[in-house]
Amino acid sequence: MKLKGYLLAALAAAAYGTNPAFAVPLYAEGMNPNSVLLFRYILGMPLLAILVYSRGHSLRLSRQEVGPVFLLGLLMALSSLGLFESYKYINAGVASTLLFVYPIMVAVMMILFFREKLKITTILCLLLMGGGLILLTKADAGSQISLYGVLLVMVSSLTYALYIVIVNVNRHIRSIPTTKLLFYLLGFGSLLFIAMIPAGSPLTVPPTGTAWLNVFALALIPTVVSLACTTIAIQTIGSTPTAIFGALEPVTAVVLSVVCLGQTLTGRELAGGVLIVIATTLVIADSSVEKAILHVRKMFPRRRRH
Repeated sequence: MKLKGYLLAALAAAAYGTNPAFAVPLYAEGMNPNSVLLFRYILGMPLLAILVYSRGHSLRLSRQEVGPVFLLGLLMALSSLGLFESYKYINAGVASTLLFVYPIMVAVMMILFFREKLKITTILCLLLMGGGLILLTKADAGSQISLYGVLLVMVSSLTYALYIVIVNVNRHIRSIPTTKLLFYLLGFGSLLFIAMIPAGSPLTVPPTGTAWLNVFALALIPTVVSLACTTIAIQTIGSTPTAIFGALEPVTAVVLSVVCLGQTLTGRELAGGVLIVIATTLVIADSSVEKAILHVRKMFPRRRRH
């Protein structure tokens, strides 16, 4: 049974990492990120509604739930838009790896605003993350990385971290089934993309059958399939192991960006990505890692001064 949970956790992470493989070809066909996301969100809603009803849940929200869910929908939409916009300026694999710093941002927010204890692993992870960011954003000789693209990913990561913190601390949100919550997040989030159309981001419709397949794949694989597998994996093996398998998200994105999109990665970028993945994995498993570090320190105590 646990093997099934591990496989589903891995599949969920890998499915979410397919975002750039479907999005970038749509840009080549003339679509803009705002339109791609609008179609992704709208097409994902009926699929999620089917999941909600198949599990015996209602789509009804209480008055207390509407406000927080609306805010979360806007945060998720901003996070998606920042990431998908960044694909236009930097390597999609690098962008997906930079996005993976959000668990560390969550840990820092919980320390700053909710008085959680600053742990040894958090400090270690911040150092590793800093080193990874330096390696990923440092341009090679004769090349230049788009700082605007990096900023877009950081905004995406920050808004997603805020989303996670709100879900964690709001008791009304925690009581909503996951599939039902995501249904409304997509609905409220799509309002942002609709508002962007008269604001200067014109609606572009998928021009070919292939483009429609890519849009539908975005709605299905990194949205519905990833969510369904994540939910079952959490129920089977728990949230921490499932979250650790999230390290496969940037790995999948990097592999697909190289194989499917023809993008290249340098050894320095790979090293930076590995540092970020390690840092994030340590944060997710911080309690067990911190115990291990303290155990090592006890094995090698400082010698007393004579």
